[in-house]
Amino acid sequence: MPFIHDDFLLTSAAARRLYHEYAEDEPILDYHCHLPPKDVAENRRFQNLSEIWLEGDHYKWRAMRADGNPERVCTGDAAPYEKFLAWARTVPNTLRNPLYHWTHLELKRYFGIDELLDESTAASIWSRANQALAGEDLSAHGILRKFKVRALCTTDDPAGELAHHQAIAASDLETRVFPAFRPDPAFNVHQPAVLKEWLTRLEAVSGVSVTRLADLLDALRKRHDDFHKLGARLSDHGLNCCYSDFCTHAVASRIFDKARSGKAATRGEQAKFASFLMLFFGRLDAEKGWTKQLHLGARRAVNSRAFREIGPDTGFDSIGDWPQVEALAAYLDRLNDENALPKTILYSLNPADNYTLATMIGNFQDGSVAGKMQLGSGWWFLDQKEAMEWQLNALSNAGLLARFIGMLTDSRSFMSYPRHEYFRRTLCNLLGEDIENGELPADYGRVGVLARNICYQNARDYLALPF
Repeated sequence: MPFIHDDFLLTSAAARRLYHEYAEDEPILDYHCHLPPKDVAENRRFQNLSEIWLEGDHYKWRAMRADGNPERVCTGDAAPYEKFLAWARTVPNTLRNPLYHWTHLELKRYFGIDELLDESTAASIWSRANQALAGEDLSAHGILRKFKVRALCTTDDPAGELAHHQAIAASDLETRVFPAFRPDPAFNVHQPAVLKEWLTRLEAVSGVSVTRLADLLDALRKRHDDFHKLGARLSDHGLNCCYSDFCTHAVASRIFDKARSGKAATRGEQAKFASFLMLFFGRLDAEKGWTKQLHLGARRAVNSRAFREIGPDTGFDSIGDWPQVEALAAYLDRLNDENALPKTILYSLNPADNYTLATMIGNFQDGSVAGKMQLGSGWWFLDQKEAMEWQLNALSNAGLLARFIGMLTDSRSFMSYPRHEYFRRTLCNLLGEDIENGELPADYGRVGVLARNICYQNARDYLALPF
């Protein structure tokens, strides 16, 4: 039997029935990812397995470094096959790391390859995969069709161009692709030079000259409107912890003026300014019926030398341990008090926060939308079997699993769509164990429909994307 077989991760008859009858064939709604819109717009064709599999994959780079590989075969200038061979040598040492599962699931689903990847099989796998990549089925559009991706949402800077999204919307691609609004660079009043460069780009795309805080708000509102016209219905923030040091418009204006003049805001001033903007962004989302995503708790760019030499998002981030409760509660309560709390998804990269967030969302469920407040799926370091189960158990115990909107890839790679399958198998195995143990009824019409809805329909209903 091959390692990746029909019943992979399904350890009971109940789990197998739930997966194969209710979850396996559901389409995908990938509502948070980092796929480059340019690659979708241009229907990118991948030249080799290294390009599609290792390019931008900081999960693999971390493992390769840990296995003693030099940076040149990770992010450096080594030849594509040399990089792939370094990864092939690393794979046997990833046993019990989720990369071992993902690697072989991806080889199976994209290329029909059952062999275990190591140095001895690398040449054959390289050849067969590259041959498959030459076909239309594994172009960017072909992959989206192959995995039945009905819609996906990229992650986009409001100061960035939306031309690629416009091109995609005008194309005949069956998958709908929407931007998601991520305005975090607006918080950078403590880095005036960085803020100035970003504001220059924001002015260019919005047509608004930004000299005062009121201008900044006008430009951001204009971009929010532009995103909405292209089908955006989600925003996103990547924060250490939520900002809640609220201040008046007058105070925020003084802080902005200081930064605009080239003087860095203090840490306290930056927190006040960001808190002011977070309320503004929450109101914008609520006005248009959007969903706000708060990704909390990542400790980014820990290795400062690597950050300087290689740049961000290259595998030098980890889980942070900031307290989340007080600031998050204050932020949600302030918006709720204004009747301006949008649908919200809370994620934390620290699994110690699972029950904190699972109980927090219950404070602000208001009956207006089923599951209005969501505990987000396991992401980044937590998008693997064990941590998925932690998240599912916390949500089940403190809220309503039946209203959960399910998995996302959070990925820059077109090779990540089997992550949805991995989640669905994990979900069905967990529910199947409960049936086998007598903790859930063997009512497949009920439990199976719950699983099916989590795979796709709950997200489809909740996000109200225009497709």
